[in-house]
Amino acid sequence: SKAKEIIVPFEMEWTLNDAQFFVPQRLPKDSYRWQFVEDVMRKESAAYGFKEIRTPVFEHTELFARGVGQTTDVVQKEMYTFDTKGGESVTLRPEGTAGAARAVLEHGLVNDSLPIKASYFVSCYRYEKPQAGRLREFHQFGLECYGTQSPVADAELICAAQSIFDRLGIKQLRLEINSIGCPTCRAEYHKALKEYFYGYKDELCETCNSRLEKNPMRILDCKSPVCSKIAQGAPKITDYLCDEFIEHFASVQKYLDAAGVEYTVNPTIVRGLDYYTKTVFEFVTDFIGAQGTVCGGGRYDGLIEELGGKHLPSLGFAMGIERLLMLMDKQGIEIPKPSTCDLYVAVMGESASLKSFEIIKAVRSCGLIAETDVVGRGLRAQMKYADKIGAKFSMVLGDNEIEQGKAVIKNMSSGEQTEIVLDDTFAEKFMVLQLADVDSFKL
Repeated sequence: SKAKEIIVPFEMEWTLNDAQFFVPQRLPKDSYRWQFVEDVMRKESAAYGFKEIRTPVFEHTELFARGVGQTTDVVQKEMYTFDTKGGESVTLRPEGTAGAARAVLEHGLVNDSLPIKASYFVSCYRYEKPQAGRLREFHQFGLECYGTQSPVADAELICAAQSIFDRLGIKQLRLEINSIGCPTCRAEYHKALKEYFYGYKDELCETCNSRLEKNPMRILDCKSPVCSKIAQGAPKITDYLCDEFIEHFASVQKYLDAAGVEYTVNPTIVRGLDYYTKTVFEFVTDFIGAQGTVCGGGRYDGLIEELGGKHLPSLGFAMGIERLLMLMDKQGIEIPKPSTCDLYVAVMGESASLKSFEIIKAVRSCGLIAETDVVGRGLRAQMKYADKIGAKFSMVLGDNEIEQGKAVIKNMSSGEQTEIVLDDTFAEKFMVLQLADVDSFKL
């Protein structure tokens, strides 16, 4: 059935200074930080056999209503939903898994060799109260694995996340794991939860009272201090698991132990989306305040079936890139700065400008970074600019240099100057000079 359209109010009293709370600030000077983190994620996921998938920014609303779950806060309160000109209800993706699962099903990937291992980088959109670590537009990196019910896959997925954190140098993360069984297990568990929470019905928040009949497990995930305190005394799902799932969860722990991954079993973890079954896990930190979950995931063996396909056991995780960068800042982890300009060519006159254009194109073709004046600055201003952008070498071109067919290259750090011929082999000769400087610096 069609999901109910969600009407989102728009605050008119809003200034440009508030933009940081709504969308991530990703300015040119900071892009290298994102690129470094994303590069680590790509390399680590490739090492585990995952290949990138790209999905649309918006999907039919029904996909999220069925996949994410009608009782979740995401579907009930947070989705950006609107009608197209054709009268179709579409939604900006609030998370990455549903879209990836839809793509796997729609394109028949289930007929390929299993398991299907996919990674993604996505922008997500949720209408919720902005705060540190929580934005209305945010970015996630995720891994998805379709077509295996083996506990080895659960452990491997967790290890992949741990490998990314290790490569980034992140410390003091707690891995918390749990098993929430299957619909059969949870039926008995739901009865026990309802019986327990009915005793506190008058104390629960309005949202949790609405969850009591439909999905009492959601109450365990409530952030209200009152509800959280009540939930501490609730029955534990681990006491209601079938033998099959007890064995599966024990096997996951066995493989994590074999890999040397430290973890804590936390029976209160349920995750915020309805598609989860069996294993669930979170990587949590105390460094960034209330929004301390940096990565979360688990199994969703019934998701493909819920979307209209055949039963296909699946699992995955997502980690928030903004929170990850925030955590790295809090822990003082330095991200390597990008390469700076290798050669800046300052020019005097139109002839020099034309020649510099020829030179920097040749230098760039060798894989180096070269710049020249594109603003029309004077020579002194050009040299100040070269220093400001951290150019390693500079060269001044004027009529005399062009007439003589040679110019002087200056090492901006040491002040050492080297004469170089302005012929067809300029780029190669500069490359030798640049590499020699790097080698001497290393020595």
